[in-house]
Amino acid sequence: MKKKRMKLFVAFLLCFTLTLPGIVNAQTLTSNSVGTHDGYDYEYWKDSGNGTMVLGSGGTFSAEWSNINNILFRKGKKFNETQTHQQIGNMSITYGATYQPNGNSYLTVYGWTVDPLVEFYIVDSWGSWRPPGASPKGTINVDGGTYDIYETTRVNQPSIKGTATFQQYWSVRTSKRTSGTISVSEHFKAWEKLGMSMGKMYEVALTVEGYQSSGSANVYSNTLTIGGSGTNPSTGTKVEAESMTKSGQYTGNISSPFNGVALYANNDSVKFTQNFTTGTHNFSLRGASNNSNTARVDLKIGGQTKGTFYFGGSSPAVYTLNNVSHGTGNQQIELVVTADNGTWDAYIDYLEIH
Repeated sequence: MKKKRMKLFVAFLLCFTLTLPGIVNAQTLTSNSVGTHDGYDYEYWKDSGNGTMVLGSGGTFSAEWSNINNILFRKGKKFNETQTHQQIGNMSITYGATYQPNGNSYLTVYGWTVDPLVEFYIVDSWGSWRPPGASPKGTINVDGGTYDIYETTRVNQPSIKGTATFQQYWSVRTSKRTSGTISVSEHFKAWEKLGMSMGKMYEVALTVEGYQSSGSANVYSNTLTIGGSGTNPSTGTKVEAESMTKSGQYTGNISSPFNGVALYANNDSVKFTQNFTTGTHNFSLRGASNNSNTARVDLKIGGQTKGTFYFGGSSPAVYTLNNVSHGTGNQQIELVVTADNGTWDAYIDYLEIH
């Protein structure tokens, strides 16, 4: 690692840089709130108790709760209730989380449809109780696991349309996990085959829910992919940083906080060649700074800078650049440091193209 040069004017420049548009600052929520943050829709909802949600880059967030009755923290996509899931296209979520519930809680894909009004869950992990306490209607084998399928009814309960009676659809994994890909649309199709009608989409979101419990979660990766109509939706191309070609004076492999690559100085980079058949994609980079300062990594495609990934601390996070236009055919993709000022190093894990 190169020696850090700590000077007053460098500190001033860093403070100035942190105020520039495009840097995604963490946002902390402690009461009910709905909005958009770094390209993802979020919602914090509770009926009583204490909870804190910190919105990170892209789909990432952290959550803590205690003494609550019911609380949901979620980040994903809200729709306008005019299209079915078939019209919208395949949906999948690739995620990773550190999940520590104390009592009843779910780590789940969550959402609603209207006409009919349905609340749905695709549960990958849970706390002290495996939901929903009913007899399964069937199973689905997908994403390396088996999910039991359930249908339950809620009578005169809170909903997106006020107090109402509505159906709940569930897919609950038979063994817990806290990272992986959830092929959301495959569950929708499985439910419909069992006569569980889906309406027009209101929301799909990766969610942490707590019920009469306490706990914490850090969703350090959450990428929602939408589009296409194939039977097996693809989450895109994932390229590990250590498999890319390294350039620059200081670039080297690291084993902490993940197996990846460190970019220590200006013009340190990694690169690879990707063939594109279409000219617009989203790019998600998982990375971190080596300290509390914000690290910056530029994305170049075909020699042109297309955007910058920002990592505001030493905890790994995913930053996504949406709707990036680029050339087709074979294109060189480069991740490069161009704004190093001697106070941070950039650590990168992988780049996902979707």
